[in-house]
Amino acid sequence: MFKKDNLRFGILLGFIAPLISLVAYYFIKFYPLYSVKDCINFVSENKNQITAISVPCLILNIALFTFYINTHRDKTAKGIFAITLVYAITALLMKFIL
Repeated sequence: MFKKDNLRFGILLGFIAPLISLVAYYFIKFYPLYSVKDCINFVSENKNQITAISVPCLILNIALFTFYINTHRDKTAKGIFAITLVYAITALLMKFIL
């Protein structure tokens, strides 16, 4: 499955990897004491937490991107890179506009 060189597959990987990282971040930082709703309220009140949450998500995408570039699967890497840019721009907009 991970041997494909496909743009759609890269977009899918680039979308799912940060979500997995986000869930892991929630369970590591907030789970025993706070619900998901409390976590969302905390992040909306403290804009600096957007950076703290988005960086591990994007690092996972960077690791995937590097892996696919080094194995010469460029179409998949392009998809991962495109979604990484979307995530990064969204995080910046959320931090500075909302």
